[in-house]
Amino acid sequence: MADFNTEIEQLQAESLKQLEKDIASKSIKPLEENEVLKKYSERLAELRKDSSHKAEAKELSKKAVAFANTVSDAYIKQVNEEQSALEAECRTNYKKRIAEIKAATVDRVSKLTKKEEINVAKYEGESALFDAKNKFQTEIAKYKSVKNQAYIDHVMFNRALRDGKTNFKENMTMNFMNYIYNFTMSKFLLENGLYIAILIFFIVCVIIAPLSGNGQLFSLPNILTILEQSSTRMFYALGVAGLILIAGTDLSVCRMVALGAVTTGLILHPTKNIVTFFGMEPWDFTGLPMAGRLAMALSLSIALCVMFSCFSGFFTAKFKIHPFISTLSSQLIIYGLLFFGTSGTPVGSIDSNIKDLIGGRWILGVVNGNLITFPKLIIPAIIAIFVAWFIWNKTTFGKNMYAVGGNAEAAAVSGINVFGVTMGIFIMAGIFYGCGAFLEAFRANASAGTGQGFELDAIAACVVGGISFNGGIGKIRGAVIGVIIFTGLTYCLTFLGIDTNLQFVFKGFIIIAAVALDSVKYLKRK
Repeated sequence: MADFNTEIEQLQAESLKQLEKDIASKSIKPLEENEVLKKYSERLAELRKDSSHKAEAKELSKKAVAFANTVSDAYIKQVNEEQSALEAECRTNYKKRIAEIKAATVDRVSKLTKKEEINVAKYEGESALFDAKNKFQTEIAKYKSVKNQAYIDHVMFNRALRDGKTNFKENMTMNFMNYIYNFTMSKFLLENGLYIAILIFFIVCVIIAPLSGNGQLFSLPNILTILEQSSTRMFYALGVAGLILIAGTDLSVCRMVALGAVTTGLILHPTKNIVTFFGMEPWDFTGLPMAGRLAMALSLSIALCVMFSCFSGFFTAKFKIHPFISTLSSQLIIYGLLFFGTSGTPVGSIDSNIKDLIGGRWILGVVNGNLITFPKLIIPAIIAIFVAWFIWNKTTFGKNMYAVGGNAEAAAVSGINVFGVTMGIFIMAGIFYGCGAFLEAFRANASAGTGQGFELDAIAACVVGGISFNGGIGKIRGAVIGVIIFTGLTYCLTFLGIDTNLQFVFKGFIIIAAVALDSVKYLKRK
């Protein structure tokens, strides 16, 4: 080891002197061509063969990375200067080329008299401008890519010296540079324009609220209230997100909510029920233990929602009927059964003790004279988000969902059971609906009309969150963000005293904007 240290120190000293000369002459070699770094890499490879040299390898790795940083900083600077010079030259040439094309077009048009020939000349001039612009953008992208690649090579080399271990600072810098070098304003606005517009809307609402005498909109109690209202709707969005991922939709969400909420309300009613279900005698579950009633309510809510979801899923998976039709059928069937069975009578409130236990709030304290309470319904919503994220991102079923959504025929050819995946998505949706409907009963008195319009909010939230109607594209975080945005939008408008009917106008514009942007992005990808 002593001989190696002596040798490497001498090589480093000589290499640093040479580096100064290379910087002056702008002829710095890439990292992999540096003799010192080659020696470090060879020595580290030898040490890592024997686990007893782990500490020695770690210490040597630090020295190697430190030297690599010195060399790469100079090399990256050289690459940036070279590519920036080429980029500047390219921009100058582009401006000249544009001026030449325009001048040639004007000169050509001035010599023509026939309208058809003039139109052809103008069209060819525009085509030449378009081609020149494409060539210019391609060249600029190439220069930026070379700059970016120089830093990526540096990070990859350092990782190899660390035996594959990453560095937080390097990763953050690399991600930032990737974003900067690949950034285009048109792409940025296409990806984030809707969110920027919504953010501006929220800022305007926050400013207007106190000026109009409605109080402070941006406050902790209001934020917690928005999250509480989002909590049950989160379940519906997580359920329908899977169907949108396979280029489908679900119109039965609202009736699923009513079905599960009515079931829960009947079982958890504090006294004998007032509803005569299908003309039968009113049910009385008060004799059962509360834990048993809770388990029964949740189980039946999930079971019923899964049953009707499977009904829709079967016709979609087996007969290729679009989910729009199959879920519309389920919606009508549930709606008819509920209203006929209950005569539209609300089932009444559930037991106050259990309502407070699950749907109540924890008292956190007093802040600026305001009592701050934390909604308990937020907890199951967070759990649901984690479960959905895990299924989508960490399971084979989740990967198959994306495959089927992207191209069902290709997925089938690759060996994926498209029927099974489709049914699995519908079953998963039914479970989320059942859980959300169970919790919905803790927020309001359930009836056959509970959840009216929830399917549109859930679908819109997913689309606003970036889950594409074209299939195979989207993330769980998109559905989560979409739900919070839509709930926050409704809350802001209500807080400002905007008429409920006008709120539909705002939602309508957001939905059409989100779908339009999604379509534009899809066309660009094609």
